[in-house]
Amino acid sequence: MPRRRIGFWYRFAAVLCKPPLVVLIKRDWRGMENIPAEGGFITAVNHNSHVDPFAYAHYQYNTGRVPRFLAKAGLFRKGFVGAAMRGTGQIPVYRESTDALSAFRAAIDAVERGECVAFYPEGTLTRDPDGWPMTGKTGAARVALQTRCPVIPIAQWGANELLPPYAKKPHLLPRKTHHVLAGPPVDLSRFYGKEMSPDLLKEATEVIMAAVTRLLEEIRGEKAPETPYDPRQVRIEQRRRTAAQEKAQAQVRADAQAPADTAGAAPVRTEREEGQGT
Repeated sequence: MPRRRIGFWYRFAAVLCKPPLVVLIKRDWRGMENIPAEGGFITAVNHNSHVDPFAYAHYQYNTGRVPRFLAKAGLFRKGFVGAAMRGTGQIPVYRESTDALSAFRAAIDAVERGECVAFYPEGTLTRDPDGWPMTGKTGAARVALQTRCPVIPIAQWGANELLPPYAKKPHLLPRKTHHVLAGPPVDLSRFYGKEMSPDLLKEATEVIMAAVTRLLEEIRGEKAPETPYDPRQVRIEQRRRTAAQEKAQAQVRADAQAPADTAGAAPVRTEREEGQGT
């Protein structure tokens, strides 16, 4: 997309955000040749710091194809934030919709208009202890299969060293390097023309996340875990352990109470003993 179409609000945001980013972090940016010069497409990006949306947007801005991020629809309704979200062309997600495809209708429309729509498929900051991408949600795959647009996997690393996940204070020194690597489009052609069932969307999402993870392996020079961190499975396992612990504690309390209950009870006489006593 030519820079003349970026618009006032995006240029204004760039004026505010680029100077501190240039001061705070060095840049190792690769793979810009994989960003389509025209037409709508999706980027799938890993998420490991509250700073990385700004750092990644800086990278994408410099390609001339600015990203349109997905955000809660409520942010678009009021005040300066709403004006900025609308002005920069960000994409509202209507999470209250009961129809999953309708929830991403604005993203589909943006792709069909020739925009770049940026997805963080993990949906939140990674909870993997070593910062690797987690399992992804299916929104990016759903939009990609609906529009058959290119899906560009992008891995980033370094903003998390400036501001680690859930940290309150940045680590300013030594100056960190923001590494970004964009790969070639993910091949999802084998999923085209099929019913978008939960299993198909899950498989397509796994293909997208695997591509992002491979790029991050290249950046970091090490192998990711064979099985991605799955927050849902971790929560299920934590609930299972908690239930088991509570059951064991209840049994211990019951065992401790049993002698006290029997010690104060009157002895039970048999029928023979009762007969001898008459």
